[in-house]
Amino acid sequence: MSRLRELLRIRDYRYLWLAQILSDFGDNLTFLTLLILIQRLTGSTVALAGLMVAIALPTLIFGTLAGVYVDRVDRKKAMMVSDLLRAVVVLGFLFVRSEELIPFIYVIGFVQASIGTVFNPARAAFLPAVVGTDRLLAANSVSQTSRIVFNLLGTGAAGVLAAVSTTPAPAFIIDSATFFASFLLISRIHTSGVPEKAEESRVWAGMKAGFRVMVGSRPLRAVMIALSVTMLGLGAVNVLFVPFLIDDLHVSEMFLGPVEASQVAGLVVSGTIVALLATRLRPSSLVSAGLLGVGVFVGAISGATAVWHIMVMLFFVGLSVGPVQAGANTLSQTLIEDSMRGRVGGALSTLVSGANIVSMGLAGLAAAAVGTRNVFLLSGALVFISGLLAFVLFRELRSTPQSETGKLAVVSRGRQADFEGEAVTEP
Repeated sequence: MSRLRELLRIRDYRYLWLAQILSDFGDNLTFLTLLILIQRLTGSTVALAGLMVAIALPTLIFGTLAGVYVDRVDRKKAMMVSDLLRAVVVLGFLFVRSEELIPFIYVIGFVQASIGTVFNPARAAFLPAVVGTDRLLAANSVSQTSRIVFNLLGTGAAGVLAAVSTTPAPAFIIDSATFFASFLLISRIHTSGVPEKAEESRVWAGMKAGFRVMVGSRPLRAVMIALSVTMLGLGAVNVLFVPFLIDDLHVSEMFLGPVEASQVAGLVVSGTIVALLATRLRPSSLVSAGLLGVGVFVGAISGATAVWHIMVMLFFVGLSVGPVQAGANTLSQTLIEDSMRGRVGGALSTLVSGANIVSMGLAGLAAAAVGTRNVFLLSGALVFISGLLAFVLFRELRSTPQSETGKLAVVSRGRQADFEGEAVTEP
């Protein structure tokens, strides 16, 4: 408990955390509003998948490039510019009022997500400078827990607004306001956002370096494989979840918030435990054990026949997924030196996003071929397999010198090899 209080006493972390939760609230408010809007206008899972692919594609296309960028510039300023631009772009959704304008939603969603590819790696790379590496697991756990809580609040607000309002406009206006508020909060942070060694190599060389460091470090390879396989399963679930509730279980839109609250309850419990016991927990164990749990309970959703079944399963999904996020983020941040965090984080996001897009793109076809319930079952099986892979890989790593205890030295050697023979001049 004392370590958690110590973390929350850090002034700059509080500002960064407040900026995050405001943005999380606004993002989920807009995202669910768009899903409901598309569902009402088209009733098509293919159209829903189109939105998710449009939002996920920028990470695949620009993620590594964005990572290179945030290793070159002031990360704090990069986040502020990203917030201002998105505050303006999100207002474009106000003009979508008919089925014929659905492609316009995809375009705006793509642009907004493209700008966000800068914010996310900048924040991840900036966090160690704000809290220090010894507090990273606790900070990531608190951030992950609060992210889900405010995602829930955004979901609940979207459901209420959809039920009582004839227009989605209020959701988009509120989201724009959250971006402006995030900009103001980040502007008050005193910690320097400039990387310890600002990257000066060619862009293409910097992008390749990010992938090489990730592939060259066995612990990072384990994270990459586990998360990529996981998203091959969960991408389809994300597309089909709202139609499954509304069309299969006949759940009212008003219940979307309460349903997600069950997952948040699990996340709050697990996030609190991880934050309090951070110094006693091994991030790699959190990842592998959490993925096994997520796989079991996502697969169990396939047998749900009532909304309370979903709520029970989602509680245990939340209990499992929180440690996965906190452990994976901590491993990625502590295994990489400051000047490389943006690029490696961008490279990892690109690979995971690619797996996510493949899964989302196949969601509609898979549901038509085997049924939505069987898609949930197959997705849970894939996530469970990723947990087994993570367990085996991390177990092997703990028996070799290149384990978590040898983190920075391993990455530093990999980075040196990356630049051999290259003129170092750098999403």
